[in-house]
Amino acid sequence: MKPLLISYSDLSGGAARAAFRLHRGLRNFSVDCRLRVAVKQSDLWTVEGARSHVGTGVSLARNYLGSLVRRLQKSDNPVLHSTNFLPSRIASDINSNQADVVNLHWVAGETLSIEAIGRIRKPIVWTLHDMWAFCGSEHYATEAEEPRWRGGYRHDNRPTGHRGLDIDRWTWNRKRRAWREPMTIVTPSRWLADCARQSALMRDWPVHVVPNLLDTDKFRPHDKALCRDILGLPQGVPLILFGAIGGGKDLRKGFDLLLAALRQLSAKGRCADAHCVIFGQSQPRDEPSVGYPIHWMGHLHDDWSLALLYSAADVVVVPSRQENLPQTGTEAQACGTPVAAFNATGFPDVVEHGATGYLAQPYAAEDLAQGIHWILEDDDRHAKLRAASRSRAVRLWAPEAVVPQYLAVYKDTIDRYEPDR
Repeated sequence: MKPLLISYSDLSGGAARAAFRLHRGLRNFSVDCRLRVAVKQSDLWTVEGARSHVGTGVSLARNYLGSLVRRLQKSDNPVLHSTNFLPSRIASDINSNQADVVNLHWVAGETLSIEAIGRIRKPIVWTLHDMWAFCGSEHYATEAEEPRWRGGYRHDNRPTGHRGLDIDRWTWNRKRRAWREPMTIVTPSRWLADCARQSALMRDWPVHVVPNLLDTDKFRPHDKALCRDILGLPQGVPLILFGAIGGGKDLRKGFDLLLAALRQLSAKGRCADAHCVIFGQSQPRDEPSVGYPIHWMGHLHDDWSLALLYSAADVVVVPSRQENLPQTGTEAQACGTPVAAFNATGFPDVVEHGATGYLAQPYAAEDLAQGIHWILEDDDRHAKLRAASRSRAVRLWAPEAVVPQYLAVYKDTIDRYEPDR
């Protein structure tokens, strides 16, 4: 079997790292796999991408040109939007490739136009890392009583407050016209699978739930005192860890809910000796006051540093309002660190409430604070949570658990493919 994985990048962002880790996992299982990216950052020869600064510049320029079109729509949805309208030769290259199955991942940023995806003449498995594939141009839809992705993007159901051209509707209609035959969908979480099955665009397509692969040999528990010494973090106090690319800039990541929870903990005198650790952002000019000392770790660019940081922490808080299968949560548990999050979207697939962490009522900062305190207050309970977190991570997300599931999906997709359709 020769899978070809397609992704915007191989290392930049959670979706890119998920595709890269799957590629490495397949290769380690002696699968002749290649990963093609628009922006290459690794030095692996099995990753195909621009070999020059000019090629990388062209990819970045395509992304910028696509952003100009997105600005024609004024929306109250602040998440990333992608139109994927610029033509390219990539579909022809894929069709002439020796691969017998194509696994799309995060292909926004003008990696592949919507029309080019429809011209691929090979079996397609599409791993969704957000909602874009069945939405309009938005990567995550805002909460709505009857969302457009479920009923279709019509003139009469455009949200109040949207102005300018209806880019969401234009993008969705292009998908509807270009993707005439069902593709096999993989989602890392049951929540996203349910969304895909309910969507107007993909409700009749085959959908499988397969988690993101995680190298549990790399992400494993390390000696806590040693990790804190290496990272310059204090010894002998509880460490509450939060991480997200961009830190508090993305409202969807729930940094405001984290701050509210910490302030409530502090106001009640709980976890009085705790310290807060934040990675993914350097110390801002105006540091928030939460009642605890804050250590700003900035951006960590390699998995080994992340594993040390997770091992140094006592609890990882992932307070997002929307997530698929957040790798911050899976990575932390693989390192034996319990997770506190909200009982919504993809988190029930990440945290087993009461066994590997705490799932708070959405989106109650007070209950999230209670969850943090519950994880930290009892040493014997904490030790059991740590052991269960590590055990569950290996059982669910290790390469030995995930690669066979992907191979089964690939085989089923190849067997069902009808090249003359």
